[in-house]
Amino acid sequence: MDLNEKTIAKEKIFNGRIIDLYVEDVELPNGKVSKREIIKHPGAVAVIAVTNENKIVMVRQYRKALEKAIVEIPAGKLEPGEEPLTTAKRELEEETGYECEEMKLLLSFYTSPGFADELVYLYVASGLTKKTEQQDLDEDEFVEIVEVSLEEAQKMIETQEIHDAKTAYAVLYLAMNAMKE
Repeated sequence: MDLNEKTIAKEKIFNGRIIDLYVEDVELPNGKVSKREIIKHPGAVAVIAVTNENKIVMVRQYRKALEKAIVEIPAGKLEPGEEPLTTAKRELEEETGYECEEMKLLLSFYTSPGFADELVYLYVASGLTKKTEQQDLDEDEFVEIVEVSLEEAQKMIETQEIHDAKTAYAVLYLAMNAMKE
């Protein structure tokens, strides 16, 4: 069965600093027509960073869409023309003050494929060195650095202090790899 949907018409509804919103009329595989609301996003990176003391480096940040602060792994959006690895190194340093000896791409994933094309590249950073205590944040960004053990992170998922997919995935990845050792 051909599951493709053919775009018949496309209208840009909103042009934002981070996202653009489109409404598309599509022809469905059965020949009927439907509407799709689609968010276009430049993509993002996220970094799993663990210190030599086996602490996971995270940030606590208020998320307006959720109306609460949550704890997340360092992350940020790709700038135009920027390679994901460059973004990952920059975001780790800006948000946490850490540099790393090595950064390896683990995988990439779509965050909400039902309505958005945001692709997140997930990296693992090793050989961390604290470069500075001073964060270099965007003017509208306020984060608190949080360093927790794997066990503490797992409990934070249960209490929903960690409440986003990329961070929950990072904790699961670390737990699975800890079991292999």
